[in-house]
Amino acid sequence: MTPRSTGARRQRTARRRRLPLRYLLPVTLLAALMAMLMLRGYVHSEVLADHRIAPPAATDKVPHRVLEGGPVIDAREGHINTVRIPHHKLVLTFDDGPDPVWTPKVLDTLKEHHAHAVFFVTGTMASRYPDLVQRMVDEGHEIGLHTFNHPDLAYQSTSRIDWELSQNQLALVGAAGIRTSLFRPPYSSFPDAFDNKSWPVTRYVASRGYITLVNNTDSEDWKRPGVEEIIRRATPKGGKGAVVLMHDSGGDRSQTVAALDKFLPDLQEEGYRFTNLTEALDAPSAHTPVTGAELWKGRAWIFLVQAAEKTTQVLGVGLAVIGVLVITRFGLMLLLSFTHARRVRRPGFRWGPAVTEPVSVLVPAYNEAKCIENTVRSLMDSDHPVEVIVIDDGSTDGTARIVEDLRLPNVRVVRQLNAGKPAALNRGIANARCDLIVMMDGDTVFERATVRELVQPFGDARVGAVAGNAKVGNRDSLIGAWQHIEYVMGFNLDRRMYDVLRCMPTIPGAVGAFRRSALERVGGMSDDTLAEDTDITMALHRDGWRVVYAEKARAWTEAPESVQQLWSQRYRWSYGTMQAIWKHRKAVVERGASGRFGRVGLPLVSLFMVLAPLLAPLIDVFLLYGLVFGPTGKTVGAWLGVLAIQAACAAYAFRLDRERMTHLISLPLQQILYRQLMYVVLLQSWITALTGGRLRWQKLRRTGVVEAPGGLPGQRGRANDRRPVA
Repeated sequence: MTPRSTGARRQRTARRRRLPLRYLLPVTLLAALMAMLMLRGYVHSEVLADHRIAPPAATDKVPHRVLEGGPVIDAREGHINTVRIPHHKLVLTFDDGPDPVWTPKVLDTLKEHHAHAVFFVTGTMASRYPDLVQRMVDEGHEIGLHTFNHPDLAYQSTSRIDWELSQNQLALVGAAGIRTSLFRPPYSSFPDAFDNKSWPVTRYVASRGYITLVNNTDSEDWKRPGVEEIIRRATPKGGKGAVVLMHDSGGDRSQTVAALDKFLPDLQEEGYRFTNLTEALDAPSAHTPVTGAELWKGRAWIFLVQAAEKTTQVLGVGLAVIGVLVITRFGLMLLLSFTHARRVRRPGFRWGPAVTEPVSVLVPAYNEAKCIENTVRSLMDSDHPVEVIVIDDGSTDGTARIVEDLRLPNVRVVRQLNAGKPAALNRGIANARCDLIVMMDGDTVFERATVRELVQPFGDARVGAVAGNAKVGNRDSLIGAWQHIEYVMGFNLDRRMYDVLRCMPTIPGAVGAFRRSALERVGGMSDDTLAEDTDITMALHRDGWRVVYAEKARAWTEAPESVQQLWSQRYRWSYGTMQAIWKHRKAVVERGASGRFGRVGLPLVSLFMVLAPLLAPLIDVFLLYGLVFGPTGKTVGAWLGVLAIQAACAAYAFRLDRERMTHLISLPLQQILYRQLMYVVLLQSWITALTGGRLRWQKLRRTGVVEAPGGLPGQRGRANDRRPVA
């Protein structure tokens, strides 16, 4: 083998192994989304949080000078110093903030009374509200660390303690550009509360360069005992100095703010000064400015946290929007489908005079050798007079010859070079002899009454087109069963709703009927979009024609049997629908019938068929997040509630179509697996549309296994050609 051939083979292998863009972009987006949610959970103490609190322990290993000393403990140099606050000086300390509601009010009160304090911030809150940390520093207050996630450090390893401190400092650097040497452990109290579990933590933290500050006066404001009681507990006796413990976060702090507004001026009149710690001790500032790479690392952290916060806020809005859309759509589907069924099923209902005139049935076919005989024979069994025109669109598998060899009466074959389905249908219209034209796919079979039921609405002169009831014929596989649920619920129930609203967006290519005059007025089938059936339907609405749904006009079509085929089909449908909406966008501002469709039909189609499916993955994203990080019970309950609504709609749709309910057993699995595939397909369609890409027609592989109920003579036994589900 030559080096050139080896290199070429390697290039081909690399191309095959490269992840396709249609997978790469959704996977990248999903990974970024999950990363944002993880980061959000991290800074909201939902990830890696530890809420255990150690019970009291013995104190025999704690030095007496600590137990009996002051609230300032400095063990950084290997020897232990404890310091008390000088007389008539108070160091107010506030834990657990900053809080977006209460911290600004605390800062306002301190500023009003010219008082300084020490704020022991958690990394989670500092990351979320960096502006408040910066304000604390700007107004002369000191900052201390209170860990990142507020765990009881007595339970944590030294590596976890290091991590809590470093992450807390990172948040502080990003928020205010400083580091601090002050530390207060969560759940701390008076010096005499140190025990054999908490004291080793203090020694270790001191070895990392921190001064520990506890308190010797506790306002117990977290209990909300009342303003007067908070003041009483916060006031030291006999003019002594003290470190006063308060909170600016963690709940309702209105009593704390009210107490401060009275406590500060009253004690100032008694000669007290409210200072930060280093001012009280006449010591160097605990803050160290940070520059260089460390500063930019902190700023990057704050930027990512803020991005995660904004992203989850947007996702929350999106989740609310999709919730409203889902409930609205299901509500409209149930209500209007009931209205439609009641109207067309009432005794004596008729569209108008019975339609008995012959009908031209157009069957565009491209390489449909395995299906075309079933299709044509089903039409020959029709109880309505038909002429059948098979338009062979450049097939290479002998499709046209198979039809000709059948030698069936009223069946003609029209050949053309491969030009696409719209061109084939227009060729068929030109060759049709009847004024009513039925269109179907080459892989579809009709029941005996389908054509008759399909054309009866033309008894109403206002009707320009009729949508039939397309059903999945190969529903015995799992992927076929999922599509069966989708057809019955998502398509046919929708068509009943749109029929009542007079804005049906799509006549299915598998079974639809048209007036020739209506088609001629709108220029026939267009190849401007990949969804010619949606395009022509919208054009008819804009021309003033009614488009209705005939539930009894059943057609059995062969649905894709592999993920790849399904992907190709739905990608084309989704992208084609977007193209059709864009093509007919001017209807929104037009008058008359076009304007009515533009202001009613286009928004509904855009909301329910484009926007809602695009946002629907949020339900599953938050389901996964809730299952992992909680609250699990509420999350599962909410998801089951949505599933119950969908199951109710599906059951009602199956009842209307007289389908067996056993197929709904796979509905939960469909929601978990099948729906995800549809999400990615729609996302890829959006990406293609936004980037200006073009999508070509993709021929699906057919097996010819679909027959109308009861089968067709001589056509059973072809199932052995079936390809297994991928």
